[in-house]
Amino acid sequence: MARSGLDFVEVGSEFTFAKTVGETDIVLFAGITGDFGDNHINDQYVREKSNLGGRIAHGALMVGYMSAASTLSIAHIIHQPDLTDFPVSAGYDKVRFIRPVLLGDTITVHYVIKSIDRQRGRDVAKVEIVNQRGELVAVADHIMCWAKKLSSGDP
Repeated sequence: MARSGLDFVEVGSEFTFAKTVGETDIVLFAGITGDFGDNHINDQYVREKSNLGGRIAHGALMVGYMSAASTLSIAHIIHQPDLTDFPVSAGYDKVRFIRPVLLGDTITVHYVIKSIDRQRGRDVAKVEIVNQRGELVAVADHIMCWAKKLSSGDP
């Protein structure tokens, strides 16, 4: 029986992703994106010119961690038999970076499904990232679009 992936999405479902942000994360992300801002890669600059307390992670890296949590939210769904659609991120709304994430911080992404719109074929999740002290460091709303497959017989 053909079903929508949204049939497996439940409001209130929560998914988490946790990671200690290290030197490698920052350096590789800078290399991939080309964002070599001094706040991220120049320890001496940050200590002399800012009150941040050290180098900080890229905000866009936090969005990447949000994406990791969104992937966890669909992992139990995407291989269900006879799905008529598949999930695609439609983007992040209301993204805010509340406080800096320093190297060595452990962040936990909390991804909670807050609404389902079957007519529009999408769900929205509230995303919050906290550090190891329980301090809120980033927030967003994530929109997951469930795109129709070309034919329901596609794997």
